[in-house]
Amino acid sequence: MTHFIAETDRDLPDAQTVLSMSGLEFMRGILEGRISAPPISGLMGYYLDTVDEGRVLFRGTPEFPVCNPMGTVHGGWYGTLLDSCMACAVMTTVPKGSVYTTLEYKVNITRPIPLGTEIVAEGVIQHAGRSTGVARGEIRGAADGKIYATGSTTCIIMKPG
Repeated sequence: MTHFIAETDRDLPDAQTVLSMSGLEFMRGILEGRISAPPISGLMGYYLDTVDEGRVLFRGTPEFPVCNPMGTVHGGWYGTLLDSCMACAVMTTVPKGSVYTTLEYKVNITRPIPLGTEIVAEGVIQHAGRSTGVARGEIRGAADGKIYATGSTTCIIMKPG
């Protein structure tokens, strides 16, 4: 599957487009290539792989550009990937006419990911309310299932206007 990643702000959907569909419809639009993926996913080397109500899966492979000065995968890569999968799991439960943003998130890195290792990052909803959504996430090796990091998030759900 080809992944359309926004290269300019003109490639990103406008607010009217976002608000015209449910979060699940929006996420499926990204998965199907009708809506561009955010540019950060291209920069960080991951992409949306699966979208279900209350669950999303990203795949990625960390390479040298995401290393820290010691030559290992930077902690921010884990955090960005977990923030994406957990918050997008929340997004799948957001009703039409609403938006969300991350309020807080926590990451626990359990082991370093070897460069070039394909991973899967899964976000799963734990609570979908009117004003907040809570989700958990894991980064695992795609081939061996080793757990590399876990996380949790709370997102705020808002009606603009």
